[in-house]
Amino acid sequence: MSSFTPSERVLKNYARVMVDFALGKGKGVKRGEVVFIQYDLEAKPLALVVFERVLEIGAQPMTRCYDEDFEKKFLEIASENQLRFLPKKYTKSLVETIDHRVYLMAPKDPFLLKDIDPKRIILANQSKNYVKKLIFEKEDMGKLTWSLCLYGTEGMAKEAGLSLKDFWQEIINACFLDFEDPLKRWQEVFSQIEKIRQKLNQLPIDKIHLVAKQTDLWITLGEKRIWQGGRGANIPSFEIFTSPDWRGTKGTIYFNFPLYRYGNLIKDIYLEFQEGRVIKAKASRNEKLIQELIGQKNADKIGEFSLTDKRFSRINRFMANTLYDENFGGKWGNSHLALGSSYHDCFLGDKKRMRKEAWEKLGFNNSIEHTDIINTERKQVEVILRNGVSKVIYKDGKFLI
Repeated sequence: MSSFTPSERVLKNYARVMVDFALGKGKGVKRGEVVFIQYDLEAKPLALVVFERVLEIGAQPMTRCYDEDFEKKFLEIASENQLRFLPKKYTKSLVETIDHRVYLMAPKDPFLLKDIDPKRIILANQSKNYVKKLIFEKEDMGKLTWSLCLYGTEGMAKEAGLSLKDFWQEIINACFLDFEDPLKRWQEVFSQIEKIRQKLNQLPIDKIHLVAKQTDLWITLGEKRIWQGGRGANIPSFEIFTSPDWRGTKGTIYFNFPLYRYGNLIKDIYLEFQEGRVIKAKASRNEKLIQELIGQKNADKIGEFSLTDKRFSRINRFMANTLYDENFGGKWGNSHLALGSSYHDCFLGDKKRMRKEAWEKLGFNNSIEHTDIINTERKQVEVILRNGVSKVIYKDGKFLI
C-alpha cells in the first residue's frame, strides 16, 4: 500500500463528491439503489469510506477489488481461449442488478504491463465488448449511471515528477476537496459549464475547424448531435465534448501530452485523417504501439471531440493520468480526441428507440477502444454554421460564446 494516506476529512469529502454528487449525473445515489464499487487494491482507504457513505444513505453496496499483479500474471500465461473468456451469464446478471457503478483507479505502476505483448492485451480486451454493449444499453435506457476517480499512488506520483504528498495535493485541488462544502463548489462549476453547453447547442454547427501547432483538423458535427459536460461522469470533469460524425474528419492533429496505454508510453503522436479514417500515425516513441491500437476494429475513427476551459480547471501540471490530463487547464486549456467508440449521450433524441443500424447511419462509432489523446498547445476553434457563417468559439484556452 502507499506510504501516504490522505486525511480522514479529505477521504470523506471525496466519498461525498462521488456518492452524493457524481453518481446519478449530479444528483447522487438514492436510498435502496444498488451501487457497484470497483476499486484498485491501492485505493482501499477510499473504497472503505465510499462503502460507508453508500450504507449511510441507505443504498446497497457491492464491491470488487482489482489487484494488478493478478492481471499481469493472467496476461503473461493465459492461453488464447482464456484471454477470450467471459462469464456471460454472470456479467448479464450483474449489469441487470446495479443502478450505479463507480471505479476508484489507483494504478501502482503505470508501466506494470510494459513487457506484455500489446496484442495479448488487445485480445483480452475484446471479450469486454459484450460487457460494454450491456452497459451502454442500460445507460441508454436511463437506468445506469457511472463515474470514476483517481487515488494517488507512488508510481503515478513518480511519473508525474512529484512526491506522493504533492501528487495528492493536486488531486485535492482538482476535486475541490479542500473546500468546506466541495459539493456546492462542484454545483457552481457545473452550472457555469451548463451555460456554455446550452449556447453551443443553440448554434446550428455544420463543421468544426481546429488550428494549433502541427494541427489543421476539420470535423463534421453530424445530424442530431448535442454537446455534453458537467454530468458527474468522471471526477474531476471540466470538459465540454461531443461525439461527431466520424465520416467527416479530415486533416492533421498533433498531441503534445504523452499517452499511457497498455503499460507503455507513447510520445508526440501525430495523426492524419482522410474521409474519417486515420491514414497516417506517427510518434517519437512507441510509434508501432499507436499503429497497433489504431489497427483494432473502428479504432481508426474518432468517437469524441472535447474542449476544456482553463477558467474552470485547477489542473495546471502534467499528472501522467488521462483522467486528469484530459481536464488540464493550465495556460491554454486543452483539446482532446478519442479514437474509438462514441458516446450515445451526445445524440439529440430518444436513445431508447435507437438500434445498431441507426447509430451507424448517423456516424456514431462503435469500438472496444476509446483512447483519449491530449493537446494543450495554444489553439483556436472555429465553427462553420449551416448557413455558411463562421464563428470562433474557443481561443487561447477559453470559450468565447
